[in-house]
Amino acid sequence: MSWVSKLSRIFLRRYRAETPRDSENSAHTLPENQKQRLQRLLGYRIRNGDFFEQALLHRSFLQRLPEASRSNERLEFLGDSILNLVVADYLYHRFPQAEEGELTKIRSRLVNRKALAAYAKAIHLSDFILMSTSAAQAIGKGYDAITADTFEAIIAAIYLDGGIHPAREFVERQVLAAMKKGAVITADENYKSMLLEYAQSQGIGAPRYHIVKEEGPDHDRTFTVDVMLNNVRQGRGTGKNKKDAEQAAASEALEKLVHHST
Repeated sequence: MSWVSKLSRIFLRRYRAETPRDSENSAHTLPENQKQRLQRLLGYRIRNGDFFEQALLHRSFLQRLPEASRSNERLEFLGDSILNLVVADYLYHRFPQAEEGELTKIRSRLVNRKALAAYAKAIHLSDFILMSTSAAQAIGKGYDAITADTFEAIIAAIYLDGGIHPAREFVERQVLAAMKKGAVITADENYKSMLLEYAQSQGIGAPRYHIVKEEGPDHDRTFTVDVMLNNVRQGRGTGKNKKDAEQAAASEALEKLVHHST
C-alpha cells in the first residue's frame, strides 16, 4: 500500500469520526433519478449520498435549510488539496525531464478557476448545485467561482466515499480529457507557429485551417477545426473558441508528423 493510500485511510477514519451523520434529519436528499444521472456523469458509483449532497450545497442556499446544515466549503478545502496532490503526482511522472518551475506552471494552468469551471461544465455539474436564484444567475453570466468550487467539493466527496483511488481516477480522467481536447493550455508553446515552422522546413507548404463543425448555443459554442497540409488532413481539434480549436489541431498534426518522421 502506498503512503498516499495509508494517509488517506487515516484521514478518512478521523473525518468520519468527527462528522456525525443523521440521514433521517438530512436537510435535503438528492432524488434517485438525479443521483443516477450524477453517477453516470462522474463515472463513479455513489455509496454514501450525504457526502455528495453536501458537496452540491452552495452557501447561498443555507437560508432555506435548518441551522445545522453546512455548505460545501469544507469539502472544497479538502478537494483542493487532493486535486493538487493528484495533478502534481501525475505531472511529476508524465514529464520526468521538466524542472520544478515548469511543473508548477503547468499545474497552475490545470487547476486554476477557469480550468476547474471547464471541467465542471463538461459534466454538467451546475445542473445539480443547490443555490439561490442570484447565484444561478451568476453562473449564467459566466461567473466561474461557484462551479469551480463545487468541482473541488465533488473530488472530496468521491475521496471520502470511496478513497484515494477513485478520486485520483476522476481527477486524471477530467484533466486528461481537457488536455486532449485543447480546452486547457498547459504550455507556452504556440502550436500553430511550431507547425508552420516545421512544415516550411520540410517543404510541405503552409498549414490551412478549416472549421468543420460548430455546436452549442451562442453563449457556449464548441468549434471543431481541421488543419490541412497539401490538401491532406493532418490534425483535428476542438475548443470553446476558434483559436483554441486551431491550437489543438496543430498540436495533433505536429505529433503525427514528427512521430512518422522518426
